Amino acid sequence: MSLLRKKDVSVMMDMKQHSKLARHLSGFDLILLGIGAIIGTGIFVLTGTGALYAGPALPISFIISAIVCALAALCYAEFSSMIPVSGSVYTYTYATIGEVVAWIIGWCLILEYGLASSAVATGWSGYFQSLLAGFGLHLPTALTAAPGAVPGSETFFNLPAFLILMVITLLLSLGIKETKRVNNIMVLVKVAVVVLFIVVGIWYIEPGNYKPFAPFGMSGVLQASAIAFFAYLGFDAVTSAAEEVKNPGRNLPVGILGSLAIVTVLYVVVSAIMVGIVPFKQFEGVDSPVSLALKVAGQDWVAGFVDLGAIVGMTTVILVMTFGLVRLLFAMSRDGLLPKVFSDVNEKSHTPVKATWILGTIAGLIAGFVPLGTLAELINIGTLAAFSLISIAVIVLRRTRPDLKRAFKVPFVPVLPILSVLACIMLMFNLQPFTWIAFFIWTAIGLLLYFGYGRKRSKLHQ
Repeated sequence: MSLLRKKDVSVMMDMKQHSKLARHLSGFDLILLGIGAIIGTGIFVLTGTGALYAGPALPISFIISAIVCALAALCYAEFSSMIPVSGSVYTYTYATIGEVVAWIIGWCLILEYGLASSAVATGWSGYFQSLLAGFGLHLPTALTAAPGAVPGSETFFNLPAFLILMVITLLLSLGIKETKRVNNIMVLVKVAVVVLFIVVGIWYIEPGNYKPFAPFGMSGVLQASAIAFFAYLGFDAVTSAAEEVKNPGRNLPVGILGSLAIVTVLYVVVSAIMVGIVPFKQFEGVDSPVSLALKVAGQDWVAGFVDLGAIVGMTTVILVMTFGLVRLLFAMSRDGLLPKVFSDVNEKSHTPVKATWILGTIAGLIAGFVPLGTLAELINIGTLAAFSLISIAVIVLRRTRPDLKRAFKVPFVPVLPILSVLACIMLMFNLQPFTWIAFFIWTAIGLLLYFGYGRKRSKLHQ
């Protein structure tokens, strides 16, 4: 029974009152934080990959992924308004299901946030090198990509990916106020670039490119949805900032649902225009599909702005994902499940500076040595597992603690949470067998760490 010991919600709220983290974030800041986390590699890089599976039906794939995320987002909104404490779904699961399940889900979130930072940094590197090439500048081939990432080339280390993570780590260590300002500016820039693509690209759509609409049937659409799901990752990272939010009961649901709604509209419109300009088969092997669409339309000057927007966009994703990773391990360390160094808050910046540098450096090394393709599906399966558990947790807590004050409530419980679980499972079964094997290995490593370290050092055990 000690494996299922639960953390009392009133104790969590007391921890929030005595938190050393500074509260500077408004509802608007959270929406921009969410958009900053979501719009990045998904729309600027992986849309081309999704088109190869779904064809012109790619917008439908994005809508399916958005529905899956929206169901989970409602559950996140209820919990974040009720338990505004750092740690995201790890914290919520600890209060509802039990310690060992909370550990597993925290371990899954480490997979999501940590590998997402590295994966997006890898995509950022490609766009950055493309920008440098436009000025006639080229890095040594050995420092342009991870080992084996470029067939036929001897690559050793992805230096730009490592360096951008070091810059982000430095920014995060300065404090939440500085992080917020930089993020807000960059998000407004990249949204403006996406809108520019829509305004220019819509006039170059060829209706004939939409036929056949779904060349590989519903199976292809669902496979593309499993890939497109990566494009929505990040809205849950908003909840990691719970202890740094002014009026979290109101602002957290606004940030989660508001950012997801805005991004969904942009994704559907951009993907529809993209496959309308370029026949979907031409996206094979293309790392910058949005730029390709503009070049086919003869709008090279806009393509340059899109490349710049992609760099800015992916920078904010790295920023928010690394932020979420640091706050997650902060919460797990504060509960005694991880070493104390991860919950040590700097008195000057009011941020966990030591944890920020440790995790930022590890993510940078992963980005430097591991190719993008190996990372993407692992991130998806970890996130889908987390989404499934938070949906179950909503049902559990409605039954066990109906007395708790909820500023936001998921409608139609238990129907919507059950649909959320089923939708997540559907997408999980559309991932590759290798991804499942790697996921089980990752989970096994996490359980060994829990039983070898965390279980006896848990604050609840003490």
